[in-house]
Amino acid sequence: MKPLNLRPSHRVNRRELLGLTAAAALAGIVRRVASQTTQPGGEWTETTARDWLSRWQANIVADSKHRYCDSEMGEELGWLVSPFLNGFYFGYLAARDTVWLDRLVDWSDAWARRGVMEPDGYLGWPKDDGASTEVVPGLHTDNMLGEAMALKPMVMLTNIVRKTPELKTRYAEPARRYLELAEKTFAKWDSRGCWRVTNTGGVWIVPEFGIDAKTGGWTDGYPHRATAGFSHPANKQNAIAQWLLALADVTGKPIYRERASLWFAAMKSRMRLRDGKYLEWNYWDAAGPWDLKPDGSPRHWVGVHPNGGYYGIDVEAIADAFSHGLVFEQADMDRLIVTNRDFMWNQKISGARFRRIDGGPSDPRWPDSPGVLWTGLLRYDTTLRRIFVANHKPDDWSGMALSPRFVVGQ
Repeated sequence: MKPLNLRPSHRVNRRELLGLTAAAALAGIVRRVASQTTQPGGEWTETTARDWLSRWQANIVADSKHRYCDSEMGEELGWLVSPFLNGFYFGYLAARDTVWLDRLVDWSDAWARRGVMEPDGYLGWPKDDGASTEVVPGLHTDNMLGEAMALKPMVMLTNIVRKTPELKTRYAEPARRYLELAEKTFAKWDSRGCWRVTNTGGVWIVPEFGIDAKTGGWTDGYPHRATAGFSHPANKQNAIAQWLLALADVTGKPIYRERASLWFAAMKSRMRLRDGKYLEWNYWDAAGPWDLKPDGSPRHWVGVHPNGGYYGIDVEAIADAFSHGLVFEQADMDRLIVTNRDFMWNQKISGARFRRIDGGPSDPRWPDSPGVLWTGLLRYDTTLRRIFVANHKPDDWSGMALSPRFVVGQ
């Protein structure tokens, strides 16, 4: 995660979000959400929804002037570009105003056209130390996570364009290009030996080769791509799997759903039950011999991460898998709710705070996020929705996509 604190510099016109058509749609959304969020301390009203959208709009428009889409490469495509792409996507769903799709296309084209042709003929967005892990340092390489995170909202755009006739004239061509890019990007990582089937499912790995600055070809690790590498941690695996689910939704091709399902099977196998009712899991686990040192010890530390934000990403993906009918069952969702609501939460609606998933001490590096509200569970639990409504800041970095998404009820 890349925690940021970007603030809006000014307010902008509210016309796009408060038009008559959007207002009518908003009223229906508010009624649906309010029916599940009506207890004291976390009430959801149309006034709240309008306020959130107004503040969200001012923030995303102001912050979009940073134009990360024009400069970022590697994993930063995920952490700095995708929040805006997702925000524009859900902004369209909330307002039904194509100004947000225009912004999505603008940013998508800006980062995608900066791709460079790599030695195997695929486009990439490489940077120094592009593997973004101390286990695989020093390589000039692109990054699967960054690309997956940035491509997911572009694939989702393709889906709504296909289902909405009035959008096809204007957006069919960019939608076609984005889907083609997404499928070629999947083929790129697959062809580089980055997918491994394991005894519990399957995982994606960080390759241990990059582009040689002197020759323009691959570094020495390329011939060993089928057996070398390092498994992504759970949060990155989960974000990649969500991209695959989006691809499965659009294309109907079994391979994307199958790959996502195999990762989710591995994810579920790593989750352990504590005290008979709470779930916890490690940030990273060794998945195969490529993750072990010659002496058999793991190449990375194993345990619960002290930054709770990573677990929020995991649960978001688990909820996505559950909604797709993959691997996770209602009992798993119930245990996640109990863990977040009954164990991690301080039982205060206003001023809610969350402790670590394992109850361990806070780390001074992340004093404000030993645990977080698992927003992937909001649609499944009234109390968690109340906590969210009472504490969410619609105009901060985390609200970039989450604010309009909650308003629209997704």
